[in-house]
Amino acid sequence: MAAAWDLRRGGHQVVMYESADYVGGLASGFKEPGWDWSVEKFYHHWFASDKHMLGLINELGLSHKVRFPRPYTVVYHQGKFYPLDSVVKAILFPGLGWGVDKIRFGLVGLYLRLTTNWKSLERYTVDEWMRKWVGERVYKLMWEPLVIGKFGEKYYKQVNMAWMWARLHARTTRLGTFEGGFQAFADQFAEKLRAAGVRIELSTPVTHIQRNPSTNLLELATADGVQTADKVLVTLSPGAVAKMVPSLPKEYLEGLLRLKSMGAVVMVLALKQRLSQEGYYWYNIPKSAGFPFLAVVEHTNFVSPEHFGGDHIVYVGDYLEPEHEHFRLTHDELLQKFAPSLKRLNPGFEMDWVKKTWLFRTTYAQPVPLVNHSQNIPAIQTPMQGLYFASMSQVYPWDRGTNFAVEIGRRAARLMMEK
Repeated sequence: MAAAWDLRRGGHQVVMYESADYVGGLASGFKEPGWDWSVEKFYHHWFASDKHMLGLINELGLSHKVRFPRPYTVVYHQGKFYPLDSVVKAILFPGLGWGVDKIRFGLVGLYLRLTTNWKSLERYTVDEWMRKWVGERVYKLMWEPLVIGKFGEKYYKQVNMAWMWARLHARTTRLGTFEGGFQAFADQFAEKLRAAGVRIELSTPVTHIQRNPSTNLLELATADGVQTADKVLVTLSPGAVAKMVPSLPKEYLEGLLRLKSMGAVVMVLALKQRLSQEGYYWYNIPKSAGFPFLAVVEHTNFVSPEHFGGDHIVYVGDYLEPEHEHFRLTHDELLQKFAPSLKRLNPGFEMDWVKKTWLFRTTYAQPVPLVNHSQNIPAIQTPMQGLYFASMSQVYPWDRGTNFAVEIGRRAARLMMEK
């Protein structure tokens, strides 16, 4: 959508093909009767440092609809949850004690916030770099659970340190959202695109792309027939692109297929009452604690439940390999597996608090950046003339998210308009 915005303003005819019947992709949401706001299927928020997204919103004249509440994020330690979203709270966190460990934790955090030399860090894994500089105890307590949670037992020792640098360097404790939810933003963005002359074809998946050597045009196969274009930008996963454009050169295709990623399983619950008695918003939960999920997010401790007809909205989610059983279990089976652990957050929780649940799964949610990953990033301009590719797997060293989706979309648009 960001690319379409820039291409259209550059004077080009632009058509967007979307397989779903809505815009927004993985940042889309849903709305129940009686709700004023939508709820994201896969949880999203913005950081105060998200200059690409916030800059685009300003261009669209929608900055007045961005909100930045200050919610409470907590981390699990020895059966309790502790706030850890500020320097003061980190200093007071009992897990680090009061000696050298806390000093090393603070100095390493400060270094990663200040340095811009991420290229030197990608030569090392998070596991080896953090063990060396923060020490075994601090790493096992603070950082290893995060990396295991994101990348699982299979990949956590292979993820490079530049990924961790990017998380600590770019993120803020202030978290933002859009009035009405992310779907409201996507819909309003789509209306501005249409008003500018962009044609948006919903429920129109593209199944195949090839170049016609006689016309020198790209041909896109859809249910409505073959569409043609001078240039095409594909914003799907690397694996989906490899299937869609099998005539890409072998080396480029193999590069796409070598890229690794984690999937995500998210269940959203509408509760009759608040889950967190303390008003906590984001629970970071280590796998070793025995919960069947990585995080619990009580969305209505971030924005008011009045936007959801008084419902209290809670997410439980996890990053998992696509082969994990949570991709195969039914909705009810997962609910029965997840619900008992909510009593560990609030002993008073009962199943009759649950009014309704929704389940969302995707096999492409979190790219896995291995050592020296910058050498493996596919070029935005593919070897096929006129075909461009931009995805979450190419925003490295930054982590996936809407801010960097906007950045790479606009970068792709600039490349498309160069000639």
